[in-house]
Amino acid sequence: MDDQQNAAAEPVAHEGGFWPDFLVTTERGGPHYPEMIEQVRTFMDKVRLASPTPEVADEVIAGLRRLNAALDTVQVDEWNTPSGTRVDLPARGNITLPPYEVADAGAHGVRAAVTFRTYHLGGNGAAHGGQVALAFDDLGGMASALYCKGICRTAYLKVNYRSITPLNTPLELRTWVDEAESSGRKLFVKGSLHDGDRLCADLDALFITLRPGQP
Repeated sequence: MDDQQNAAAEPVAHEGGFWPDFLVTTERGGPHYPEMIEQVRTFMDKVRLASPTPEVADEVIAGLRRLNAALDTVQVDEWNTPSGTRVDLPARGNITLPPYEVADAGAHGVRAAVTFRTYHLGGNGAAHGGQVALAFDDLGGMASALYCKGICRTAYLKVNYRSITPLNTPLELRTWVDEAESSGRKLFVKGSLHDGDRLCADLDALFITLRPGQP
């Protein structure tokens, strides 16, 4: 590794956890947002295994239409949404991600507890491989961002599936920058997903640090 690691963001303690200042957001969406997100996740779990009668389907459709109309009145752009920015919530409040809670994060890497829920079912009681890759992608990007104190994009992502990833079980996921190009733009990231001592999957990825103004 080069000397860029020494210049990376040092994490500091906040209400939302152990985060660098530039990542901290804990108030968007208001005090009831955490419960709203949890109810949405629970709904997704229920839908995954639901086989509704026509009557129940009609009831759910009517309820969703009402809820969608309510949410139409509070739409904002991606830069102001609480989803993905509430660092005090599992997966930063982003319902598209498997919920994880970060235990340790900094230039040295990220360690998180992730639970793949019923919604993430692939088959035969195991988590879908794409959901495992999604968790690696997000936390690999987080490790890269903390390392370079900036925004990174995924260049490639290779996940090796070593054994079954169980559902509804707290697992340990780790990601870290294993090597950095001398320019600091290319960050080679490793990762692992464990169920206790059993390795479920591991990661080999490349993230690119964006230049100022680069989309």
